Amino acid sequence: MTSSTPLITGTDFITIATKDFEAATAFYGDVLGLPLSKRWGQMPAAEFETGNLTIAVMQSDAFGIEFRANNHPVELRVDDFRAAHAELESRGVEFKGDTIDSGVCCQAFFEDPDGNTLAIHHRYAPGTPPQAAGKPA
Repeated sequence: MTSSTPLITGTDFITIATKDFEAATAFYGDVLGLPLSKRWGQMPAAEFETGNLTIAVMQSDAFGIEFRANNHPVELRVDDFRAAHAELESRGVEFKGDTIDSGVCCQAFFEDPDGNTLAIHHRYAPGTPPQAAGKPA
């Protein structure tokens, strides 16, 4: 297939697996404070908005999929890293390890109730992608 039109034109949403839809919905909606934008009819799945990416929380077994937690983080952008970190801790979030400060951004990892890895992330300085700096990626 040769065409000037790209085959993939965007990302509509990402899916986070859950074993307990109600607990996941409470976590993403109440603890993280993400707006719920859509339920998937009577199925145990819902979409939450982050501002630039929709996160769909989906109870795996209801869709015939084996549950597996994601161990690589979905990085959630925050404007005030310290305030977001403190607020999430006050809501019961337990951060894993120390805050990482790369010299360009800060990030801190945590998990949802199913063990899916998430992180808060704040870029505080402009970064230069390795390719733009002439370095291999």
